[in-house]
Amino acid sequence: MFKGSIVALITPFKDDKLDEEKYTQLLNHHLKSGTNGIVPAGTTGESPTLSHYEHRKVIEISVNECKGKIPVIAGTGSNSTDEAIELSKHAEKVGANGLLIVTPYYNKPTQEGLYQHYKKINDSVGIPIIIYNIPSRSVIDMKVETMARLFELKNISGVKDATGDLSRVDQQLKAMGNDFLQLTGEDDNALEFNKRGGKGCISVTANVAAKLCSEFQSASLNVGDRNMQTKAEEINNILKPLHKALFVESNPSPVKYAASLLKLAPDDVRLPLVKVTEKTKIEVRDALKVAKLL
Repeated sequence: MFKGSIVALITPFKDDKLDEEKYTQLLNHHLKSGTNGIVPAGTTGESPTLSHYEHRKVIEISVNECKGKIPVIAGTGSNSTDEAIELSKHAEKVGANGLLIVTPYYNKPTQEGLYQHYKKINDSVGIPIIIYNIPSRSVIDMKVETMARLFELKNISGVKDATGDLSRVDQQLKAMGNDFLQLTGEDDNALEFNKRGGKGCISVTANVAAKLCSEFQSASLNVGDRNMQTKAEEINNILKPLHKALFVESNPSPVKYAASLLKLAPDDVRLPLVKVTEKTKIEVRDALKVAKLL
């Protein structure tokens, strides 16, 4: 169900409030551009600074626009297990197809704590759960052994791997097999990730290069087809400067600036994030030009 180019969707603001009209327009842009799935209220969607109302609302809008077209994987993680359950139940109730749940940040649970956190969420819902492993932000790294234990539960279906360590794809494939869904959270390693058994990317770059990212994933997932692999490599080379530019400063400030240049959404972010510097603006503009998006 979940594969290919899945966008970690930005959340547009107007006068520091959720711009529901612009959010709906973004969703329809992705539906027309070949995007294979939507992740509302993730890191790129500024979930830490969304109100509970806004968090629920972006999931509801996403489901309403995408239902029956492409899957919605709702970001419902929290460092509070009870809050994650509350958000997850709401997402399931309104029709989300799956849940993306980040490893608890700041409170630094042990591996057993991680297991119990996900198990309690698993036992509270009835839709697929994707573990979001991002040690650079959450401080902790879920071990492959812990994932293997969790994969025995009914709803744990895979991982968004943002470790940046490609050897983890091999380790996770060996431990859990092909049925365990592996999606990269790093646009810049997506080509090699898929070659090793990955099934797609939860992408930042897709916010501003939706069609290219969709075409790239379609080609790269044809691992045995030399022509398709060549096409994937060509698109990857075009997108490389953009992958880099969008992480020169803290995500999602650069991608929101890029979106503003393409007239997709304003570049407003919520404190403690700020708009990008002039130096970063130049790098983002240049990368968009390389990809022939600007």
